[in-house]
Amino acid sequence: MANAFTGSAQAFGQPNFVSSSTPVTSLGTQAITSDGRRFRYVQCGSTATVAGSLYQTAAELTDHDHLTPAAAAVGATTITLTLGGTAVTANQYAGGLLTVDSAPGEGYSYFIVSHPAASLSTACVFTIEAPGVIVAITTGSEATLTPNPYSKVIIVPATTPTGAAVGVATYVIAASEYGWVQTGGQGAVLAAGTIAVGAAVTSPSGTPGACITDPANASVNIIGYALVAHASGEINQVLLNMA
Repeated sequence: MANAFTGSAQAFGQPNFVSSSTPVTSLGTQAITSDGRRFRYVQCGSTATVAGSLYQTAAELTDHDHLTPAAAAVGATTITLTLGGTAVTANQYAGGLLTVDSAPGEGYSYFIVSHPAASLSTACVFTIEAPGVIVAITTGSEATLTPNPYSKVIIVPATTPTGAAVGVATYVIAASEYGWVQTGGQGAVLAAGTIAVGAAVTSPSGTPGACITDPANASVNIIGYALVAHASGEINQVLLNMA
């Protein structure tokens, strides 16, 4: 059956075309159909998905970039950061990464296991996965928080992207629920302009969730290549090549 997930030996607790109020596998889990189409497991944001529309990561919170840490020794399994002008809810970044982006410790990313809620401009303790800190961190370091890219995905805006493209909705995932978006292989995406066969298709396009051909624009996500020619406003067959 072409729509059945195959690939690895991992057993998926949720088939394609199903929206679930509770997660059954880890966000970002990849599944593959027998014809080579690839999917990722996501949590929908506050608005239900629209089939044929392109989705991106939750919008970047710049107040959580380049934060000042407390000193953390090699092997430490917690890192304390002073937040910027936006609070965090409990485990908002669980499953995401804490990346040290300024020395000492620059270039190392740590998987966030959990953290409490914290008010803006206050200290928040992030528990990270073993083996913990690899290179000691000082108050002279800086760190940036990024959530799991497949958490609370939103439709790609019409103009300026606020995150990276993660997949195309192939069915309705209810608001805040869990399901699958397509990232690779033959897929169907709304077109916002005339698209020639073989052309690179990109986003944003001027229409939320749609793709267009715009290789001269550097501020785009290239999501794949057109399999057929299509007019604006139609669903376009695309060979998707997202992660």
